[in-house]
Amino acid sequence: MTVEYAPRGLVGVLTPQANTTVEPEFAMLWPAGIAMLNARLTSPKDTIIARLLDYLRDLPGAAASFANAPIDAIAFACTGASYYAGVAEEDALVARMEDRLGIPVITAATAVRDAFHAVGAERIGLVSPYPDDLTDAATGYWRARGFDVVDVSRGAMADGSFHPIYAMNAEGAAAALAALPAGRAQAVAMLGTGMPTLGAILGKPFVGEAPVTSCMHALAWRCVRAMTKQPADAASLLDWVRGEDWGKRYRERLGA
Repeated sequence: MTVEYAPRGLVGVLTPQANTTVEPEFAMLWPAGIAMLNARLTSPKDTIIARLLDYLRDLPGAAASFANAPIDAIAFACTGASYYAGVAEEDALVARMEDRLGIPVITAATAVRDAFHAVGAERIGLVSPYPDDLTDAATGYWRARGFDVVDVSRGAMADGSFHPIYAMNAEGAAAALAALPAGRAQAVAMLGTGMPTLGAILGKPFVGEAPVTSCMHALAWRCVRAMTKQPADAASLLDWVRGEDWGKRYRERLGA
């Protein structure tokens, strides 16, 4: 059936409990005819690692909160969970969920993987908003996915705020991206669905010749391509990198 406000696709988005970036960035990224429903991933655990693992391992329960809404894809908007769970657990869970639901289940990490594959990148650069332990887990994850991590730039976390990652500002994200050297990586990913990345991508869509994406940016691109049954190819990704569609909404929303 067609949903009135989502004639091209309705996404069920799963967002970490304190994340303040996912919904605003998706609202600017979705093209005409795409809409979303959002549910929060929650955990009472005391540590970041434990909460992240809860988010991924309770993915079936979180997705069930959409009940019989005619969802066309599930978007798991959390990357840290993938890094700590690892490739095998993530892939197995996604396969089980897709078999059960009969729709694409796309994690932020697998969306970035598909973006790298789309442009044929083997050597990658990363912009990390994370503390050392999570940055190390992220680097290990991407190596396990078969990529050569040639550069990592760290953003300054917003210590003392409500959340050191989610409270990072756009200027900090852009500065971390600008610190990456050109000429080494074939593609760049700005990590973390909580770091605001859209302004940074609009300001610097390429590092040398390497296209820049982010977890939120790639997740939106991959969901749209899956729901509209179009290939996740280089041409479509590069259109998204240049921001020819979503960039207008970003500027209107922020007055940029």
